[in-house]
Amino acid sequence: MILFKRAISKDLRLATSASANNYAGTCTTVYRHPWQTNINFQVKKMETLEPYSQESERNSKPETENPSTSSVSPSALPPASVLRLWRPAAQRNVRNQWSKMASYRQQWNLASSSGRSHATSLVNSYLSQRYLPSMELGVLNDMRDIREKASFKLVKQQEHHRSKLLSAYKDMVAAVNYMVNTSRSMRCFLKGPSNSPLVQFSSYSEDVNDTGDGGGMPVFSFSPIAAFEKLAEELVQMFELELNLKRLLVIELLSISCETPQVNEFCWSDELYPGEFDDLSMCNLYSKENHQLVTPRLKDCNSAMHALPIQHNHQPNQEILQVYLTTWLAEVNVDTHRVNEIFTTIGEEMHVNIS
Repeated sequence: MILFKRAISKDLRLATSASANNYAGTCTTVYRHPWQTNINFQVKKMETLEPYSQESERNSKPETENPSTSSVSPSALPPASVLRLWRPAAQRNVRNQWSKMASYRQQWNLASSSGRSHATSLVNSYLSQRYLPSMELGVLNDMRDIREKASFKLVKQQEHHRSKLLSAYKDMVAAVNYMVNTSRSMRCFLKGPSNSPLVQFSSYSEDVNDTGDGGGMPVFSFSPIAAFEKLAEELVQMFELELNLKRLLVIELLSISCETPQVNEFCWSDELYPGEFDDLSMCNLYSKENHQLVTPRLKDCNSAMHALPIQHNHQPNQEILQVYLTTWLAEVNVDTHRVNEIFTTIGEEMHVNIS
């Protein structure tokens, strides 16, 4: 074996020497050994070495680049020293934003549950007052003004539950607005000049060339900032659609009354509380330019309601009210399985449990 290695080494030296003597062309030398198959050496024409330069290094690089950075222009990429510090800052920011997103989801659930409870109590009080004149009171029938006093009590209960229902709706609007702001705060921008000895990052861009996504590099393991933003946008869209549908139900429920004339009369274009339109504009449900509200629609359905009723049925029957309460409970625009899947996917990417 030692003799074989020495023979190979000698052959390599002979091949190099032959290529040096015949560098004007290309020569092929074949060496045979009794115990070895053919070894072919093909030496190409020797080229004059050029002095090292950054230009020659760039020219010598292969054309195929990393797909994660090929779509990003070199001017958009921060310096390498900044990128090393950007990634930990981006990781902290993304963790914080998705932790907030999970908290706002719980805030929505609490507000929706509270709204459903007060809506149910409002409906029960309304139906009791509506059917009170025809109720059999038994031994209480001979009590003076019993029906009037009971009706007055039920009216006060309806006022209380209307106020609580509107408050719950306001909390749901706030929760969706928080989600929208959080979904837009995933990026991490460089604060101050890149050559500063103290590198800081912010959620606001100070440079138009700073995209805040680290040039598309993964934040944790695989997903870049754009992937986190896409999932957050999908999540927010579901709650925006559901909020708009619940607004329609709130208007209908706030309008029910046994009083004549109607004391609580709302329509779709009314502002239910001061500043509601400003809040709805933040979650893309109200256009300040056209001064119009977005009409309700269902998820995965491109067509919205063609026209909303101008005159509401202020005394709906029990079946219609049951449909309203069931629609509130079902949250047809929120795919609970998909929501849980999104939080699970994000948690696995960040190696934390945020659901």
